[in-house]
Amino acid sequence: MTELREEHRVGVACLEAVTALLRRVRTAHPTKGLYEAGDVQWWWRAPRSTDELGQLFWFDRRGRPEAAVIATEWSYGTQLDPIVMPDASPDWVAHVVERGLAHASEAGFGTVQLEVDRADDVLRDVLVGHGFSIKEDGLVESWMSADARPEISPLGAGYRLARRLDTMSRPHHLVERNGTDVEARLRQTSLYRPDLDLVVLDGDGDHVASGLFWYDPETATGLVEPMRTEDDHQRRGLARHILTTGVDMLARAGAERIKICFHQDNPAARNLYLSVGFEPVKQTEIFAGRAGAGTP
Repeated sequence: MTELREEHRVGVACLEAVTALLRRVRTAHPTKGLYEAGDVQWWWRAPRSTDELGQLFWFDRRGRPEAAVIATEWSYGTQLDPIVMPDASPDWVAHVVERGLAHASEAGFGTVQLEVDRADDVLRDVLVGHGFSIKEDGLVESWMSADARPEISPLGAGYRLARRLDTMSRPHHLVERNGTDVEARLRQTSLYRPDLDLVVLDGDGDHVASGLFWYDPETATGLVEPMRTEDDHQRRGLARHILTTGVDMLARAGAERIKICFHQDNPAARNLYLSVGFEPVKQTEIFAGRAGAGTP
């Protein structure tokens, strides 16, 4: 790794670089790593203080991103995500994490948290060595082969499915929970497609359920993120209809594998996703600790 150069990227330039890195990871392995390019592009939906932070990257001699540590502001604090190629050595992982923690400390962050695959002993050992401990369970990551997708389930009477392309005369249905900038921010990303942005409307034309589907043609990967049904309209099959429709659209667009994540303590999501054919691949845990890269 001696020929790599360490650089910072800010804002949209950072988004472009991390998209390229995650595509490299996914091209190298069908399921390793925690994120798809669509994940970080979804994170871009709302302005954050970390948009202006110079995020840490390593590039090879050909200008390709080889690793990164991305700090993201969330309502619960700052999440730090080290991203490396699937064949990264333990020493290289340790270096990336230590530089990331030091950079976070220099940027003024105190406590940070990281999402870690339970099977990733290398990253776990590095974090424990720096005083980090498990805070809580993370997500269950699940995958489906597009060839194994189910039939589209029926939509109940009194509802209709629409794409964002069909509802452009009204505010975006994600505004309420994600802010007025959500559509403009999504359109700054390279993978957002309004034809894969689905919403269910009731008889009054009100938004009652939605699902956003991301297709990456470079990796033939689909991602479902996010999905939601309003409380008064749950248990009516709306989420199943959106999900089976969106998965079918991803497959027809060219996706070979499709990913969705859920919290273990969300039985409704778990039961729905597994019942349509998604299969759990990994469970993550959230580690928390102080930024900085002091000697353990």
